[in-house]
Amino acid sequence: MNSRRDFLKRAVTGAAMVGVGATASGAALARETYKVPPGGLGLLYDATLCVGCKACVAACKEANGNPPEFNTVDHLWDTPLDTSGYSFNIIKMYRNGTMETKDAEKNGYAFMKTSCLHCADPSCVSACPVSAMIKNPVTGIVTYNPDKCIGCRYCVAACPFGIPKYQYDDPLGRIGKCELCVHRHKDGHYSACAEVCPTGATLFGKTSDLLAEARRRLALKPGEITTYPRGRLGDAMAPGVNWRVEPDQTYEGAVASYQQHIYGETEYGGTQVLKLSGVPFEKVGMPKLPPYSSAATSETIQHTLYGGLIMPVAVLGVLAWVAKRNVKPDEGDQS
Repeated sequence: MNSRRDFLKRAVTGAAMVGVGATASGAALARETYKVPPGGLGLLYDATLCVGCKACVAACKEANGNPPEFNTVDHLWDTPLDTSGYSFNIIKMYRNGTMETKDAEKNGYAFMKTSCLHCADPSCVSACPVSAMIKNPVTGIVTYNPDKCIGCRYCVAACPFGIPKYQYDDPLGRIGKCELCVHRHKDGHYSACAEVCPTGATLFGKTSDLLAEARRRLALKPGEITTYPRGRLGDAMAPGVNWRVEPDQTYEGAVASYQQHIYGETEYGGTQVLKLSGVPFEKVGMPKLPPYSSAATSETIQHTLYGGLIMPVAVLGVLAWVAKRNVKPDEGDQS
């Protein structure tokens, strides 16, 4: 028993030493976190403008042909509690104390939109072994190809925002997530959630334009009157798409007291969906993340250890060496 334990200890220790050496030698090859492409499309969600009507939730369901999800006994209303394989976009609510003041951290309430953020360097794309998750190099939109999916659900585990969801009741096993309504682009339509938002809380456009608009809002003084765009911002371009001509959709309103931070500008290396809030982001369910993607780290480690079969060959070599040292020849073997 002791010899077997010693054998395993030596094998593990040897493999670990080889792995550490390989990692150290390949550290210089670590890739940087990818950036949002220049023409990247996304959304700006301003929680201070959201009234919680959930028109975006209903429009998302209709645009994607998704069924309602019931969490009440009467089965009268679509009531998803979180994103799922059939609910790609939901509005959550923050509550505190008496809930007297909107967008106040104490004795207030606030809303937060939950959907795919279309990361600049998405872990779901990196983790997928069959390229069923793809990030468009021009628009940056992360899409899913069910014909390639093998149902491993690595994308589900890899996403730091918990967005891709597996449809367990589907016999073929599919992943459901927001794709910014890319299937509607050919008809000149953009994201349904932005199209129907009555207050402009959800705005569609180029991420660079949305970032500039977010910075403009943060620079305003609380209570100051400003003009807010609605629907689509600027001339967001997509290959082969001619957006429908629509009337100028703007309105004037008072500026709220914002948290001086644009969520998604730096988180996880940047995302194409940006968010503004009057309540600290961690209070409204947004995770605190580093300014780099874990995909860059994991791919560096994998490519270093497995590039050229370095790690498998090294481990097999260590195991063979340890095995040879621990195998005693038979007493009758005189060779």
